[in-house]
Amino acid sequence: MPALNDTKFQPAVFLLTGIPGLEDVHVWISIPFCLMFVISILGNSLILFIIKTDPSLHEPIFLSMLAVTDLGLSLSTMPTTMGIYWFHLREISHDACFAQVFFFHSLTLIQSSVLLCMAFDRFVAISKPLRYASILTPPRIAKMGLVCLLRGVTLILPLPILLKKHRYCKDSILSHSFCLHQEVMTMACSDFRVNIIYGFFITFSSRMLDFLLILLSYVMIFKSVLSVACHVKPLKALNTCVSHVCVVLLFYTPHLILAVLYGFGKNSSPIFQVVLGNIYVLVPPLMNPIVYSVKIQAIRVRIIRVFIK
Repeated sequence: MPALNDTKFQPAVFLLTGIPGLEDVHVWISIPFCLMFVISILGNSLILFIIKTDPSLHEPIFLSMLAVTDLGLSLSTMPTTMGIYWFHLREISHDACFAQVFFFHSLTLIQSSVLLCMAFDRFVAISKPLRYASILTPPRIAKMGLVCLLRGVTLILPLPILLKKHRYCKDSILSHSFCLHQEVMTMACSDFRVNIIYGFFITFSSRMLDFLLILLSYVMIFKSVLSVACHVKPLKALNTCVSHVCVVLLFYTPHLILAVLYGFGKNSSPIFQVVLGNIYVLVPPLMNPIVYSVKIQAIRVRIIRVFIK
């Protein structure tokens, strides 16, 4: 009899959600979403193509990894998001949801690590310009990229494993068009305190730590810049950091707000949470190639040449 009850109350799927209350206009809402997805995919693919054809560009490995993670984030969430807005396909199986949790969170963690490496790159380039080539050699940069990849995969891999061990007998309606670990775990009717503890561990030992180290890098950069007697060179040096600062803000701002809402904003508007979640997924992959193509002259010139030819 208990087994029968477990079968009765164990949902076979989770139900994803578009924008609550606007279901009748989902097709129209999907138009800007689809355009943003397409532009982000084309923009990041163009960045990868330019780096591939011109290996002399500055920090090509870091830019490549940033573009690849942006592509991965777009491709990991686009199928479910467009499925909801175009075809009203809200159902997603448990295994597919857990897989999406793994890819989404591992890619965001890899991107956080890459942004930290790029901050270190800017610090070395500004504080030790004459030793830059000897400190950040291509093999060393490649090893840093590999560490970013392994870090993201190994830290996030336990999340879908922990989620799979739970029984799900509560309301299976998720509030986003993609699966987030912090939301999926609350659907479990078994004890998910391990998920909470491990989730906090990942947040504070990776993303928060990365953000603090990025801030520390820029404190040291400003210290190095202010120690230069000439005022022209510091401005030129800081100008090389603008694109990275913009990308850092685009990545961390919606993530931190979303984390605060899940932790303390239980009474916040569901529509605001959904819109912020979509911004978190759509805006960074869309803006990153635009920011770098505008601020880095070498990439801007190569893009112009591609379209002129």
